Amino acid sequence: MKVSDFNCDCDVIHADIVDKVRQSMPEEDELYDLSDFFKVLGDSTRARIISALDINEMCVCDLAVLLNMTKSAISHQLRSLKEANLVKFRKEGKVVFYSLTDDHVKDIFEKGLEHVREKLY
Repeated sequence: MKVSDFNCDCDVIHADIVDKVRQSMPEEDELYDLSDFFKVLGDSTRARIISALDINEMCVCDLAVLLNMTKSAISHQLRSLKEANLVKFRKEGKVVFYSLTDDHVKDIFEKGLEHVREKLY
């Protein structure tokens, strides 16, 4: 197929469709926030952390060992994930455990992974 096969060469505007879609589209600031959300997930280190936390809550030390990284590097990435509201934490004595914020984060990560794996089979 050529690029020109994908171009619409008609001059007809389907106003009813355009109006319907315009009314249903999210606000511009919501789309910016959504874009930022996916940018945070777009980092492979943060994706690895999300992957680990998708399985079980973990502390910084455990994540550092699992991912073969320093505690400082893990903490830095967790800060970004907390700011994006993707992870939360709870304290148990002096130990801080991190987990995914809610099922939305879990679902988005798992659906994305499912989509990536889909092309492998």
